[in-house]
Formats: sequence, C-alpha cells, structure tokens
Amino acid sequence: MAELDLHEQEQVDAFKAWWKENGNWIIGIVLLGALAFAGNQYWRNHQASQAADAAKLYGEVLQQVESRDAKRIGDAADALANRYGDSAYAPRAQLLAAQASLQARDAARAKVQLQWVVEHAGETALQDTARLKLASVLLDEKQYDAALQQLAAAHPASFSGLYADLKGDVLLAMGKTADARVAYQLALDKTDAKSTYRNLIQLKLDGLGSAQ
Repeated sequence: MAELDLHEQEQVDAFKAWWKENGNWIIGIVLLGALAFAGNQYWRNHQASQAADAAKLYGEVLQQVESRDAKRIGDAADALANRYGDSAYAPRAQLLAAQASLQARDAARAKVQLQWVVEHAGETALQDTARLKLASVLLDEKQYDAALQQLAAAHPASFSGLYADLKGDVLLAMGKTADARVAYQLALDKTDAKSTYRNLIQLKLDGLGSAQ
C-alpha cells in the first residue's frame, strides 16, 4: 500500500511539474477558445441587432414614400445608407428615393442615388436595375455615350432583353438606325416568348422599317 501511495505521489509530483511548465499555455488556449466563442456570439447578436435597426429605418423610408415628398424620402434613404450601407435594405431604399427624385424632376439627385446602388448593392439584380434606370436618365439628358457605358456592363441573361432594348433606344436617338435595329432584334430574341413586353419591342422594330 505504501508503495502504491508512493507511486501516486510520484504521479502527482510529475503532473505538478508538467503543469508548471505547460499550464499557462493551456490556459491561454482555453481562454482564446472562450473569447472566440464569445466573440462569435457577440457578432451574431450584433448582426441581428443591426438588421433590426436597418429594418426599422427602412420602415421610415416606406412611410416617407407615402408622403410623396422626394426630399424627405431621399433624406431617410441617405440616413439608412450612412448607418447601415451594407444591409439589404439600403439599396432598396435608394431605388425608391431615386424614383421619387425622378418624379420630382430632380434628375441630378436621382443619378447620385442610382450610382450608389450600382456601387454598393450586394445583389446583382439591384445593381442591374439601377444601371438600367441610370442609363434611361442619361438617355433623357442626351448623354448617349454615358448611357451606352452603363449598358455595356456585364449582366445576367435574365436582363439581356431589357439591356438590348434600351441600347436600341440610345442608338436610335444617336441616329444609328441600323445598329438600333440589331439591338432591338437581340432584345426580341432574348425576351420570353410569353412576355407582353415583346409587343413593344416588335413595334419599335416595325417602326424602323425593313433593313436596306
């Protein structure tokens, strides 16, 4: 029994020596793990809180939309973009604000709002929508080259018909009838056969007459 006690004491002494040498390192590893877990939990909670706050501000934008006051809508959208520009709500708010600005005939502010969406939106569909609208504004301002530059941006196939159609409008405004016809034909080819939008494109093509 005494030998067993001695053996146990030797194990205890060996463990103490090992712990003295490695204890701080192990505590550090455990502490780092605990901090990482706590940090991850904090980040998740922070993200949830951020999303809730962004949603609240987006609700304020929607309330301002009902007022039809372009300045108030734009200011609310800017407040959301400044505080939660990475949220999914910010680009949507800017698109709503741009529409209000255009209705108020404030094309300058609308272009700034649309450009913000192009540069900051995390969703391709929102960026493509903003580019189309921006190109349309530039067309109205007779800034044809700038409009074509927007329409030259890469975009998914689902937007090809819309991009080609608007490109046809720009080229036609520039007096490039043959090029416009090609763009409209592409738009027709890229638009779903069941879409009523094809009728408008076909009317544009028919209005150009047959190719010489």
